[in-house]
Amino acid sequence: MKNTNANPVALAPLGLFLVIFIGTGLYLTSRGTDMAFYQLSATVAILPAIIWAVVMGRGRVSEKINIFLSGVGDINIVTMCMIYLLAGGFASVAKSIGGVEATVNLGLSVIPATMVLPGLFVIGGFIATAMGTSMGTVAAIAPIAVGVAEKTDLGLPLLMGAVVGGAMFGDNLSMISDTTIAATRTQGCEMGDKFKMNFMLALPAALVTVGILAFLGSGGEILVHGSYEIAKVVPYVAILIMAVAGVNVFTVLVSGIVLCGMVGMTLTPGFTPLFFAQSIYAGFTGMQEILVLSMLIGGLGELIRLHGGVDWIIQFIGKLTSGKKSTRSGEFSISFLAVLADLCTANNTVAIILTGNMAKEIAKRDNVDPRRSASLLDIFSCIVQGLIPYGAQVLLAGSIAKISPLSVAGSMYYCFALAVSAVLGILLGFPRAKS
Repeated sequence: MKNTNANPVALAPLGLFLVIFIGTGLYLTSRGTDMAFYQLSATVAILPAIIWAVVMGRGRVSEKINIFLSGVGDINIVTMCMIYLLAGGFASVAKSIGGVEATVNLGLSVIPATMVLPGLFVIGGFIATAMGTSMGTVAAIAPIAVGVAEKTDLGLPLLMGAVVGGAMFGDNLSMISDTTIAATRTQGCEMGDKFKMNFMLALPAALVTVGILAFLGSGGEILVHGSYEIAKVVPYVAILIMAVAGVNVFTVLVSGIVLCGMVGMTLTPGFTPLFFAQSIYAGFTGMQEILVLSMLIGGLGELIRLHGGVDWIIQFIGKLTSGKKSTRSGEFSISFLAVLADLCTANNTVAIILTGNMAKEIAKRDNVDPRRSASLLDIFSCIVQGLIPYGAQVLLAGSIAKISPLSVAGSMYYCFALAVSAVLGILLGFPRAKS
């Protein structure tokens, strides 16, 4: 099935999902309900939206269901789901052998509680830059942050916001990130040049974030002092070393699971091969909701694209700026294009790929340097990805911490700071592209 007609109504199912999910949580919160955003699962809240998208428009329902299933099985969605499973398995086994507690106790014995938040942000940024994946970074560090919350008076949303913020910072700059590759290829520039552009806007945002996190964590105290065995910290040290070395995220997580199993069977009484297998499975089942939701969002995104939602966004941006030919308006147009596309797809790489050609046309028309357009595509899709409660990184952090993804998104100080930095950069023409 092909549909080239731009249609704003195609975006309505996504709006329905957000109204049902967020609206229910806000209503229950106003009624004083405990854990208000947990009362309605997002996997159920999205079903009416999917049904609407399936029956919408012309064509046979069976064909549209096949389109939906192709979105569910998209390679990017499957990749995320595999990371979810492996991250859940690693977190579960690491916890069962006492690895998380040992790592946290070791860290808190070296780093004062007041510096934990900026420390997590910086470590997350460093690892994500090396790995090229924010998802893998969150999977590796989030369990440690959960352990920190149990030992200090720092809140989980704040800790998760620091972890995900650092992961988004590093992923946005990484030379091997899929978003960097997609942005530079669609705009026709070199990765190194795009990095320089990104760095000049991302660094001020990162420094502001470190300052905010240091202030928010300045009153932090260690409530429980614990001992640790160095051997139980080895799996975490190993996966961090592999991550920094740029090893594939799947290899990193599988190696972490295996190392945890070896340490557990060596040092932990009762940790048998059967218990090892059960711990892995427990981690898998803990990721069930986020895995299903990601698949359903992938399918809904494909239906939105089928019905012309993405085409409408692209045409809307084009019409909005057709009579305003200036570098500044062109840069705002490219940025707005990335924002709307990521809101619809909940995947920054896909958003860049979908809008790359249109962004290139706008850049050529309005005399925007390709290095600048690539940087803006990556930055603004990153901003949205870190702030939407149905984005993969926020969902993963919320799932590991057992908290609402909305609370994680609300603590994403880096993405807020990056948005301000990027908008100011456009207004001031900074940084200037050097020929």
